[in-house]
Amino acid sequence: MAIMATCMIVLPVMDAIAKYMATFEAMSPGQVTFYRFFFQFVCVLPLALVMGRSLFAAKRPWMNLLRGALHAAASLMFFVAVKYMPLADVFAIYFVEPFMLTMMSALFLGDRVGWRRWLAIVVGFGGAMIVIQPSYAIFGWTALLPVVCAFLYTLYLFLNRAIGDADSPLVMQVMAGLGGTIFMAVALAAGDGAGQLDFAPSLPASLLGWVLLVLLGSISGYMHLLVVRAFRMAPLSLLAPFQYFEIISATVLGYALFGDFPTASKWLGIAIIVSSGLFIIWRERVRTKQTAAKSSSGLAAG
Repeated sequence: MAIMATCMIVLPVMDAIAKYMATFEAMSPGQVTFYRFFFQFVCVLPLALVMGRSLFAAKRPWMNLLRGALHAAASLMFFVAVKYMPLADVFAIYFVEPFMLTMMSALFLGDRVGWRRWLAIVVGFGGAMIVIQPSYAIFGWTALLPVVCAFLYTLYLFLNRAIGDADSPLVMQVMAGLGGTIFMAVALAAGDGAGQLDFAPSLPASLLGWVLLVLLGSISGYMHLLVVRAFRMAPLSLLAPFQYFEIISATVLGYALFGDFPTASKWLGIAIIVSSGLFIIWRERVRTKQTAAKSSSGLAAG
């Protein structure tokens, strides 16, 4: 729980750096995303080598590379959004991800979702619309990028489930860094060729910019490594609520660094999203306990 809470507080620093690079270092979000995965790969690879983890020994290398590509696509959507929008707004909209994950689990994996959780999903999306509506009026289609990010990240989580425990978390992070770097190199070439400014080749304007990019990759690699470790040490239902710490951290960073603070209506939307998400997590925990109790009673009867 302590590992998960710490990671959720620290991870928004990564997104604050991305916004800083776009605002003060004149770097395109696409270029920042490329360096995010490149430096993740560079920073985590030495640890893997020291611990004797060979990439050539990965049991599912292509799945791990695809995992990195999906994560890179999701990060790209997020970084483009934070270039134009307040951090807290982007995080609030992004947190439709638990609702998407529950919906896709029901539709494609056959997980049983009762009417209470379906109602919570509808209410949660309603909360997201409260945040999106004024943002859409100001930023246009950019306000929907966090929703696209949430969808891509949901696919990434599904792929994590498919991979399972075949490879160690360290190998998975190194491979994700490599896959994300390759994906972003192709995306940058295609986007710049199409004349998209958010994919324009760019370098930091100062030494501080380079330091921040290395820090960005380091936070990405090691914090996500710790998140994977936390989920292998404790149940999902116990750790999932800590994800909402990111909204708190993002709000503090957004106000301290960029002077952004959510309006009253956006706070209402955030409260609805968080409450609905926590209700879904609680119902999942209740259902798991009920299933375990039925199994135990069945075994006892047998």
